[in-house]
Amino acid sequence: MKVALVHDWLTGMRGGEKVFERIARRYPEAPIFTLVWKRGSVSAALESHPIHTSFLQRLPRAARAYRWYLPLFPAAIDGFDLSAYDVVVSSSHAVAKGVRTGNAFHLSFVHTPMRYVWELEEQYFPPGRFPWPVASFVRATCARLRRWDVATAGRPSALLSNSAHVAERIRRHWGREATVVYPPVEVERFRPSTAPRDGYLLAGAFAPYKRGHLALEACASLGRRLVVTGSGQEETRLRRVAGNGADFRGWVADQDLPQLYGRARALLFPGEEDFGIVPIEAMASGCPVIAFGRGGAVETVGRGASAEALAAVAAGGVATVPGGVLFGTQTREGLIAAIEHFERERFDPEALARQARPFSVEAFDRGFEQAFERAYSAWASGVAASSR
Repeated sequence: MKVALVHDWLTGMRGGEKVFERIARRYPEAPIFTLVWKRGSVSAALESHPIHTSFLQRLPRAARAYRWYLPLFPAAIDGFDLSAYDVVVSSSHAVAKGVRTGNAFHLSFVHTPMRYVWELEEQYFPPGRFPWPVASFVRATCARLRRWDVATAGRPSALLSNSAHVAERIRRHWGREATVVYPPVEVERFRPSTAPRDGYLLAGAFAPYKRGHLALEACASLGRRLVVTGSGQEETRLRRVAGNGADFRGWVADQDLPQLYGRARALLFPGEEDFGIVPIEAMASGCPVIAFGRGGAVETVGRGASAEALAAVAAGGVATVPGGVLFGTQTREGLIAAIEHFERERFDPEALARQARPFSVEAFDRGFEQAFERAYSAWASGVAASSR
């Protein structure tokens, strides 16, 4: 079978790219189609594939400023014609699931429907950020992208999602069902640490929806030490919020993460994530997680929690769960309450590591293969039935 792979853009190795890298390992000869590629920004394994880019690649500063070309994303993905392939596997958090595949079987692993035009439009494009008439154009663009997103939701033959949280979002926005396959996390790289733990850790990409400023504000209010690792478009704002009250380390290499997790009292995770790889890595290191109790954290940090604990969090409160502490009010005060609650608790590093194991690379490989086989068999049976 001729297989093609599709991913929205290749400009760094974040969580979505790590999932895509694992999928691509299954098809070492398959070409990759992507809107924009910044050479050298992703793994050698991904860059060993033939990579084809859209017309966006030829626009000014595309590899760095591709987000400014958001209105052109649908046209760019529509520019690929993959009808010559038998199977297409897309990894989508923006427009990749809308690629045209002709009569090919198309399985799309959906990290999320475009969050910045659905739930998080106000966070990414807050009122007052752009002057009129730019603000009016931004609103119209988001509305047009939502219509396109729904109109192309039927293009994949089958959908996978990275969490039950995202599966529900797919059902709500697209009216389709998705099979949950949790992303692969290299939990075997991490070991429960017995080193002294001091201070809190905020780690990952600096994006608006991750609400990193809440961690900075809460720790400043409590006088707690906070180590911050990562980078992204919110970095300037976060540094301004922090002043001199946090230790910014920049983007940390993967091999240095175990030591950071191993020395942190807890990981602070104040955003609503679709899944969240960082909390899994922290728990695998024996590091508890203090997380906002919505989204993927409920399925990872809160896996195995009692109904009473989850109900308390859903009502806006704080509760101890197997992976740490969940809080239900996404404010500085809500996180302060969660930190104070956490500091009265004790967690077993070995138990935290066990909490992470169901999200291993091996579990992903099994889940993806089984989901692919079921979806392909159903699709092939439908094709055969329609041809009779």
